[in-house]
Amino acid sequence: MIRTSIIADSIKLSLVRSLFNEAKKYDDVIDFTLGDPDVQPHQAIKDAACEAIQQGKTRYSQNAGLLDLRKTISTYYERTEGFKYNPETEIMVTVGAMEGLYLSLISMLNPGDEVIIPAPYYVNYTQMVRMCHAVPVIIDSPQYTDLSFDVADIEKAITPKTRAIMINTPSNPSGRIIPQDKIADIAELAKKHDLVVISDEVYKCLIYDLAPFKSIVAIDGMRERTILINSLSKEFCMTGYRIGYVLAPEELIAAMTKLQENVCACAPLPSQYAAIKALSGEEDYSKNMVKIFTERRNVLYDGLSKIEKFSVKAPEATFYMMVDISKTGMDSIDFCYALLRGAHVAAVPGVTYGQCCNHYIRIAFTLDIEKIKEGVCRIQQFMESL
Repeated sequence: MIRTSIIADSIKLSLVRSLFNEAKKYDDVIDFTLGDPDVQPHQAIKDAACEAIQQGKTRYSQNAGLLDLRKTISTYYERTEGFKYNPETEIMVTVGAMEGLYLSLISMLNPGDEVIIPAPYYVNYTQMVRMCHAVPVIIDSPQYTDLSFDVADIEKAITPKTRAIMINTPSNPSGRIIPQDKIADIAELAKKHDLVVISDEVYKCLIYDLAPFKSIVAIDGMRERTILINSLSKEFCMTGYRIGYVLAPEELIAAMTKLQENVCACAPLPSQYAAIKALSGEEDYSKNMVKIFTERRNVLYDGLSKIEKFSVKAPEATFYMMVDISKTGMDSIDFCYALLRGAHVAAVPGVTYGQCCNHYIRIAFTLDIEKIKEGVCRIQQFMESL
């Protein structure tokens, strides 16, 4: 029998995937677990991938990704955010945002280093830090029942071993945008203590009602100490294409590129050509996304807000809605498994994202309107049976 490593043994299957896998046992399940939108990419994006395959563009690219794609990303960010990044030295294409996050961490962390992660947090952050033989320091205060955190708690957690702070805004799971005053305070902490900020911004493409958002990179002195992570998965519904990218200082991109050669060589080439089309600016290939998910959000919110013992707020961004179930007297894991067994509706236990979320469940409204309505109807019937 082959002995597995301590690191491998320390990694656990997330509750997201556990519920997703359990839901597969039911033929008629309404699955609200994964952030995998059912909307198809624009036809031009699919055509670009197919054309690349037909033209034989199916080999390796540079480890950092096609230079043409990196130039396109650079132009895209200058056009949309006003940020200027050198495509040759400050941008890297990765196999999804998740690989970008992992390569960022393993490029800068030594064993025993600490990374501060405020809750609620994306479930894979802590596991990735552990995979780097480093220590995730979770800012998780159960007294904060409104899906927020206090920057003062971050400062208290800083030690000589702290290397970075990881933030996700707009947030998965909360659907909230970290307020600009908190972003400014985090920036001041980073500068004061010489820390790196890893800013996961993959959901900035899905902001509702013109809610304000500004990247921490825009703050003076932060560009040189920020690792900005983004992806085409959510903005263009290209989850399976596995294309993400990192914008960061030259020294980190150089280190990540060396590691990329030894991990997967490069991102899939046809997907890179599809990404060039998506980000080209020839047309707004994601223009209907906010409209589609605004409608879904509103239908879900209207339905759930009428259910007794639920407390729910419409998210500012993303396609996730957190539902407060505290009045049921059940914790989030028990509730989700009971809901799956009793109504064949799959949701994610909030405790997945920190103890501060244990009286919440997360619902991903990545299904069409009729399935959302059916899911709400089943949840209503389940609640009436309690």
